[in-house]
Amino acid sequence: MTNLSNSVQLIGNLGADPEVKVFDNGSTLCRLSLAVNEYFKDSNGISQKRTNWMKVAAWGKTAE
Repeated sequence: MTNLSNSVQLIGNLGADPEVKVFDNGSTLCRLSLAVNEYFKDSNGISQKRTNWMKVAAWGKTAE
């Protein structure tokens, strides 16, 4: 079996304060919503902005 790993970099604005939860077993979870803006020109050449909301969950040291 092959292990695969992907890396993603998102740049945006937080929609609210991140929520951090520490479980009884010591593991940590951080949840947040990130607004990522996409800028483009429509078929008429007019600049447009589209906001995509990303729900992000981080575990372990990344969440800390």
